[in-house]
Amino acid sequence: MDEVLLRSLTPSVLGILVRRGADFAAAEDAVQDALVEAVRVWPADPPRDAKGWLVTVAWRRFLDATRADTARRRREGLVDEEPAPGPAPAVDDTLQLYFLCAHPSLTPSSAVALTLRAVGGLTTRQIAQAYLVPEATMAQRISRAKRTVSGVRFDQPGDVSTVLRVLYLVFNEGYSGDVDLAAEAIRLTRQLAAAIDHPEVAGLLALMLLHHARRAARTAPDGSLVPLAEQDRGRWDTEAIAEGVAILQAALARDRLGEFQAQAAIAALHADARTAEETDWVQIVEWYDELARLTDSPVVLLNRAVAVGEADGPRAGLAALAALDDSSPSSRLRSSRGDPIPRHTAVAAYLHERDGDLATAARLYAEAAQKAPNLAERDHLTRQAARLNARRGR
Repeated sequence: MDEVLLRSLTPSVLGILVRRGADFAAAEDAVQDALVEAVRVWPADPPRDAKGWLVTVAWRRFLDATRADTARRRREGLVDEEPAPGPAPAVDDTLQLYFLCAHPSLTPSSAVALTLRAVGGLTTRQIAQAYLVPEATMAQRISRAKRTVSGVRFDQPGDVSTVLRVLYLVFNEGYSGDVDLAAEAIRLTRQLAAAIDHPEVAGLLALMLLHHARRAARTAPDGSLVPLAEQDRGRWDTEAIAEGVAILQAALARDRLGEFQAQAAIAALHADARTAEETDWVQIVEWYDELARLTDSPVVLLNRAVAVGEADGPRAGLAALAALDDSSPSSRLRSSRGDPIPRHTAVAAYLHERDGDLATAARLYAEAAQKAPNLAERDHLTRQAARLNARRGR
């Protein structure tokens, strides 16, 4: 049973049903039913035309459901129009599905869930497990999302940047449950890159590949986080790095720079360094300057402060960090209570440690640990504080 094939066919099958007149919500339910039937039937009786089989079964499931609808009279016209079994149309509506699932009317969490279900072909149970929520909760989220976009015209132009942000949200969830969301995001971004020729789509794919290439080295055997500078670079995936760099170079050659291309360029510079000491921090700062001009993001400015600290020394980094004050747009670095976000505090701790102020660094690491968003980060920051306190006690 080729689950990858099934999931890769999901968006085109769904698109065909919508073009035949099915509303999005009903079509998506019918496609999911067809996928379940395929899992049951195909191992013993694989079809010659997998896509055509799915379209036929999904359309019949849709018709079965609509016959019971109160709008029977209008729906019965669709029954007479049922196409004869045969090869599925060659039209590919994958791109329109991406746009629909990342519609601006949806919340980010709903857009992510709908993309994984309608484009990714994941089951509600798989998505719920990946996001650590009850299946009933995820089912309600997906149902609301489908209702929200049901009235959107299928051929309505979409926003590529919104789709990319949704895919990046999926990628950053990493791995949970029985679904590798990082790998799934890469698959979906490859699929999007095949459907649209856009440098920022290529930039996001390159960024994902370059980050994913370091995955095996990011955690120790006990599950603890390993900082970039301490990672065993021999465990990095050189094939993924080479592919990511090649995709990035082709995108940059088009001279239409976007934020994902700039982020990928920074990741490529890290990947290019054989050791942490050989990292070209000066060029990384220059790319952060480009990225700051493109996004005006406080997180970008925070990361830039780290790069400045590496390129020009920790005091220069602390000065860059101090520039992120409440009078600038970077006040978003602070929570609603006015406290610096954990990442800000952790960066300050790191730069103070580099500057030799171990007491301040230990205190800030401990503060950052208390506000860490997950257990792995909390444990890492706690260990950093304990390490510095032990050094001071000698």
